[in-house]
Amino acid sequence: MLSIEGRGHRMCDGLSRRRFIRIGALGLGGLTLADLLRAQEAGGEAARKSNRSVILIWQHGGPSQLDTFDMKPDAPVEIRGPFRPISTRSDAFQVSEILPRHAEIADKFSLVRSCHHTGAAVHDAGWQMMQTGRLFTGGINSPHAGAVVSYLRGRRTDLPPHVVLPERMGRGGGNLPNGQAGGFLGKAHDPFELAADPSQPDFKVPDLLPPPQIGAARIDRRRRMRDVVDGTIDRFEATENAALLDDNFQAAYRLITSTQARDAFDLNQESPETRERFGMNRFGQCCLLARRLIEAGVRFVTINTFLTVFDEITWDIHGSKPFTSIEGMKNIVAPMYDQAYAALIGDLFERGMLDRTLVCNFAEFGRTPRVNPAGGRDHWPQCYTSVFAGGGVQGGRVVGASDPIGAVPDDRPVEPADLVATIFHSMGFDLETRLPGPAGRPFGIVDPGHREIHELF
Repeated sequence: MLSIEGRGHRMCDGLSRRRFIRIGALGLGGLTLADLLRAQEAGGEAARKSNRSVILIWQHGGPSQLDTFDMKPDAPVEIRGPFRPISTRSDAFQVSEILPRHAEIADKFSLVRSCHHTGAAVHDAGWQMMQTGRLFTGGINSPHAGAVVSYLRGRRTDLPPHVVLPERMGRGGGNLPNGQAGGFLGKAHDPFELAADPSQPDFKVPDLLPPPQIGAARIDRRRRMRDVVDGTIDRFEATENAALLDDNFQAAYRLITSTQARDAFDLNQESPETRERFGMNRFGQCCLLARRLIEAGVRFVTINTFLTVFDEITWDIHGSKPFTSIEGMKNIVAPMYDQAYAALIGDLFERGMLDRTLVCNFAEFGRTPRVNPAGGRDHWPQCYTSVFAGGGVQGGRVVGASDPIGAVPDDRPVEPADLVATIFHSMGFDLETRLPGPAGRPFGIVDPGHREIHELF
């Protein structure tokens, strides 16, 4: 590039004369100032995206779109249900009266009301599709979106790249994989599981503690002895399995001995007022813990609102026991969820973390448009709503629409792979990236033809 040296005098707008002459010379090579500024902006945006993290809130059981985010107040009573819509801080949409705190922060999240999938109307089919972007077919277990992030980006700190709170959910009625594992990327990309309830007074993370009979000094001696032994077994060290074992050992050792990891999981470092703001229940404290983990460098946190649909009150509102009723949703599930979600979004915003943290609320399906004879709603993958906030998403928007009874998409249909692609887009991934699939077969991080939901950004 042509460069004319000078004494560094400043122009009236603060631009140095030397830089002004250098920029002017760009035009000689066909590159204009506008081109340069666009390139700088693109570089800055790429850096912002690559630094983002994700919190995926899994709405276990499948909330009713008609009773939460896609109400139909003009429909017959057996369609619209018992709740009324309320105004929000967004001019684009209303929400249900059972989510009053969502209404207060509606300018910070956006709704996708036209989600649907073609999988079976069983929980685990939807779990798999919505968290991996693919239906479980041919025995191929696709990786969770967080596992893909783990594979492509790796860890930033001593903490794992992907954490599930409080733990991975169990099997569903379809006896299919639940979509929360590393899949064909391997167990090395399975998430770290908390395996404890952070709302309990004696909360500790089991995997951050050495066995009681083994002190830290003994662990360190064992690590040094292992290093000596491993140095004498070159042929074994050359095998793929040995490398994997060593990687896993080192990761576990770093986690157990890391002060940073222990601090990130220590909710006692939060004030009682902050903990109460999120709600002193398992889901509320998991949301608070997710913020702490993202702040400490974890790339992807999945929060399961519930762990099973069989013996818990969940979003699975069939109406008759052992499942939840619409009243149970109103009095137990919705208040807990409303409080914790609003606290999480508010806390991220106040800390300046919302733009660099994408928060997604996904579920396996919606609920039937018509209330059933038991006073509940049944499984309905034909239409439901997903929620996005932060991570470059513009708040207060609605993408897509359902028909007058919330049964099928009426505008801008969205599939699970599009939702997963939106996560990857927010993080700056090239959606044409290939993954090493089973038997050497390459897989895209999303299936061909699926893109991010660009209207959100």
